[in-house]
Amino acid sequence: MSSSVIPPIREAGFDGVQIHAAHGYLMHEFLSPLSNTRTDAYGGSLENRMRFPLEVLAAVLAAVPANYPVGVRVSGTDFVDEGWNVQECAEFAQALEKAGAAYIHVSGGGLAPEQRINLAPGYQVGLAAAVKAAVTTLPVIAVGLITEPELAAGIVVTGQADMVAIGRAIMYDPRWAWHAAAALGQTIDAPSQYLRCKPHNIKDLFA
Repeated sequence: MSSSVIPPIREAGFDGVQIHAAHGYLMHEFLSPLSNTRTDAYGGSLENRMRFPLEVLAAVLAAVPANYPVGVRVSGTDFVDEGWNVQECAEFAQALEKAGAAYIHVSGGGLAPEQRINLAPGYQVGLAAAVKAAVTTLPVIAVGLITEPELAAGIVVTGQADMVAIGRAIMYDPRWAWHAAAALGQTIDAPSQYLRCKPHNIKDLFA
């Protein structure tokens, strides 16, 4: 990977890079025993199945400046018996931590049509919590139908994860972070041209 790829990313305003190793994409296909049927050094044991994703991480880290964050998004489980599971994911997280990843973002599924998922608010938080318990300093991001500010705050406050990713909720409500701050009694910064839009009954929303 050429280091010439990185300056345009920084010039575009991106503060880091996330490697996608979840949801059935290529690196997840190497990790999961459901899709990885290789018999060479990249298949079979967990150590072998982790080899290619770790090589990709090393290549990206070699291409970016020092201290430029490179994180990894993973599926914590395939939600299929005999598939990639949270115990293997926890070991992968330990390897990512040792290799210099900036964080791990724990999602789930996406590889096998046989997956069985019980959807409910925060349904994947347990995966993030298991991974967090396995690492020492690697920040862990939780995701999965986290739409309410109280749920998001509770995940972090109780130590199940270090951060929460808000995807579909913020697509539905682009001002989700503002509304969450208001609900939780927090004060946030906002561009000056937006200050007049603050509701009159929320006195301390904007700094």
